[in-house]
Amino acid sequence: MKKIFPLGIVILVLAVLGGGPQAAPQTAPDPAICPTCGDIDPRLEACTVVLVGRLASTDGSVMTTHTCDCGTCDWTWRRVPAADHKPGDVRKIYHIGQFDAMNPALGLKWDRVGDNYTGLDLPQPPHTYGYIHGDFGYMNDRQVSIGESTIGNVPKIENTTAAPKFDITMLTLLAMERGGTAREAIQVMGSLAEKYGYGFTDSGEMLAVADPKEVWLFEIMPVGPLWTPESGKPGAVWCAQRIPDDHVAVCPNESRIGEIDLSKKDMFMASPNVVDFAVQQKLYDPKSGKPFNWKRAYSPNETSAAASGGSRVRMWRFFNLVAPSLGLGPETPNMDFPVSVKPDKKLGLKDVLAILRDRCEGTVFDPARGLQGGPFGNPNFLPYGFKLDGRQYSTSRIVAVNRAEYVTVTQARGWMPDPIGGLVWLAWGHQDTSCFMPLYNGMAEIPRGFEIGDHWEFDRESTRWAFDYADFHAQVIYSEAIKDVRAAQARWETTAIERTPIVDKTALDLYAKSPADAMKYLNDYCLDNAAAVTAAWWKLGDALLVKFNKLWIYDAKTRKRNPLVFPDWYLRMLVETNGLMPQPEKK
Repeated sequence: MKKIFPLGIVILVLAVLGGGPQAAPQTAPDPAICPTCGDIDPRLEACTVVLVGRLASTDGSVMTTHTCDCGTCDWTWRRVPAADHKPGDVRKIYHIGQFDAMNPALGLKWDRVGDNYTGLDLPQPPHTYGYIHGDFGYMNDRQVSIGESTIGNVPKIENTTAAPKFDITMLTLLAMERGGTAREAIQVMGSLAEKYGYGFTDSGEMLAVADPKEVWLFEIMPVGPLWTPESGKPGAVWCAQRIPDDHVAVCPNESRIGEIDLSKKDMFMASPNVVDFAVQQKLYDPKSGKPFNWKRAYSPNETSAAASGGSRVRMWRFFNLVAPSLGLGPETPNMDFPVSVKPDKKLGLKDVLAILRDRCEGTVFDPARGLQGGPFGNPNFLPYGFKLDGRQYSTSRIVAVNRAEYVTVTQARGWMPDPIGGLVWLAWGHQDTSCFMPLYNGMAEIPRGFEIGDHWEFDRESTRWAFDYADFHAQVIYSEAIKDVRAAQARWETTAIERTPIVDKTALDLYAKSPADAMKYLNDYCLDNAAAVTAAWWKLGDALLVKFNKLWIYDAKTRKRNPLVFPDWYLRMLVETNGLMPQPEKK
């Protein structure tokens, strides 16, 4: 009996068999070179960070971003209040794996961190700042803000033992609590990692660390499995480089700091072992006559957008978007890109959001091109590479990959009081179909829906699920559904961005009379907006379900059902692949 396959399955099969011109074969699944091929190392595919200096932004704000690209991680958020501490008070230190996702039936992740107590207690300072955090700390009361990207390191310096007391999540929480400036936050994290060790669940990591005046690249690595606190040696090796105020930078899961000059104290900071450890591990030879290069020593990545078949396209694509005048091509080795660059034009918030939603449109790396995107131009097929007939193939790893837990943009705005100047724009789930919502620093609480939820259990009380619900229905007939999504984003997201100056002014007027009243206003505004957007996205998901039900188009206004229009190129391929014969011509 001849089997008849549903259309959805046919589309998916055709997509998997395709890949377009950008699907470059690889001879070996080396995760360090092509992390989308073969055995995928999710740590090296996790996040994209954009850094914008205050003189490179249109409004003078310092911006950082974080696409929390995991797909299975805990997505919940919390608000930690500021606190005063008495002599003798301690801060307990926990191992908090950034990739952990606990079954909600066993308790929420941030209620169960005590299960992984390291045994280390740190004396509390007299005062700790309040902050909001998800998988990492994002912004504190002083507008110190963070974005994260895993960069990996050479295998020999991994330290997965329990000897290191700090992983990257715990370091960011301490940075939030104790750092009043970006530099202070870096020194907090660096000194703690040196003294108590870094690693366990994490490898090389990069953080964008910002405040209202400046933004830094901070990179940290373990120092090998033999390290112990009793050794008297630093338990981590780290380096930080300041991004010039009129520059922008990116970190797409690749080490970014190159040659360093520690005599320029306004531009570089580092652990005392930054060079010596590389020499000891035979990662750098001072007799070579070459200057020490941080990334080439600790986390080399010798590939390019072109050579990797698009799996390492994000580096080139960022520079292609912000500084096309440089003429950098996709064949440029990723290790050769500058740490930062002055953009051809200053970036506003909308520009940054466009970068975060970028899919390499108009290039050979566009994942919606041809067969890979299917008849409805879906860029979300094959977000990883694949193996076929014993060979590995890469597909483009775009910025707007469809596995984000959430996406953040922080704005530190030094011309206003901290409760008003600090902004975190948060989009739940896939930024392509989600909506960025403002969270002012002056918020005293966050919605309960931000604190709950899990990948494996549908929950209408969890804010994240509203956006996944709409995203799921948008994927079926992407090229049509995305029009409705963009309309919703224009109504809610663009309006919120354009409303910001009005909210700022109202808050400033209130602040001049009563800071408490200003903070209540901001708290109510953010909560009300989040509730309205969440409700709108539940409604959007319902509307998409109705409109594209059964793979037809149901027009609610005319109450008519219309057929989908498939592109000619797809129909020709269908005829050829399935051996379809045309109907006899009528005589």
